[in-house]
Amino acid sequence: METKAIKHDRELDIRGDICPFTFVKSKLALEQMEVGQVLRVIVDYKPSAESVPKSMKEEGQEVLGVNQISENSWEILIRKVR
Repeated sequence: METKAIKHDRELDIRGDICPFTFVKSKLALEQMEVGQVLRVIVDYKPSAESVPKSMKEEGQEVLGVNQISENSWEILIRKVR
C-alpha cells in the first residue's frame, strides 16, 4: 500500500518511548481527534511498530499502514473510527 499520499491531520513523534507508553500516548492523541482524522505515529522501537497497530485494531480503529521510514524508525497511520 502506498501511504505517502495519505494526508495526516496530526503527527505524534514518540521515538525514545517503549511499550506500553507508545500505545498509551497514541491512544490519548487519537482521543483528542475527530472521527475520520488520521494520526501519524513515529516510533523507533520495533515491538511498538507491531503492538501499536495490533492494539489500535483491537480498539476498533483503522490502521492504514505501517512503514519503515529509516533504519530504526517506523510510521503508523491510524484513522479514528470511534
